[in-house]
Amino acid sequence: MNWVQRKIYLYNVTFGLYMLDWWERCLFNILVLVLLWFMCYNGFRFASELFNRQMW
Repeated sequence: MNWVQRKIYLYNVTFGLYMLDWWERCLFNILVLVLLWFMCYNGFRFASELFNRQMW
């Protein structure tokens, strides 16, 4: 088992995804990706707005 497979296994065990069906695991992962995208997008918008406020 290489490093990436070990991290995927740890992710599945930590969040209890190993006991879900493949489609439930897929939905959960999509939800996690959407939430991460939302947080990164809004974080970038906030940081750029803060930077523009400080520069002007």
